[in-house]
Amino acid sequence: MPIPAAPAVAGMSRKSSFAPVVSADTRVLILGSLPGERSLAAGRYYAHPQNRFWQLVGDAIGRDLVSLDYPDQLDALIAARIGLWDVVASAERSGSLDSAIRNAQHNALSDLVATLPDLRAIAFNGRKAESIGRPLLANITAELIALPSSSPAYAALPLAAKQRQWGKLCEFLA
Repeated sequence: MPIPAAPAVAGMSRKSSFAPVVSADTRVLILGSLPGERSLAAGRYYAHPQNRFWQLVGDAIGRDLVSLDYPDQLDALIAARIGLWDVVASAERSGSLDSAIRNAQHNALSDLVATLPDLRAIAFNGRKAESIGRPLLANITAELIALPSSSPAYAALPLAAKQRQWGKLCEFLA
């Protein structure tokens, strides 16, 4: 279900999300909005060095993910029964800010969720992911959780407060 078209803006280009990272026993699915420029260039989730995603998830599962190589980070998430994806499949955007997303096409979230029989919770990494994803998942039985964005662009909440909220993920992993 696309977001209504907005006028074209100079400097915008179409960006696409990555494939989901899940396993059959995923219990928590974390949904972002759309990878930023650094992540797209690197071809990996949460590649910006100031993004706190790997620290916040690592703190929640009691494992240092920041120091791991990317394949090992993904393996650690899968081992912890955590999956990753984005709510936006593709969109026009200049830069990395969620507020710049235009003409978005959504990922088939319900289709993915239907393949995850052990899923207990879906966590939205930031307001944009939640505002798009929550309506698309309104009829599922898993708990929907709003988390503060791990992005360096969201600095209104101190890291310790973000850690407390992200720490709630561990409740769904046992």
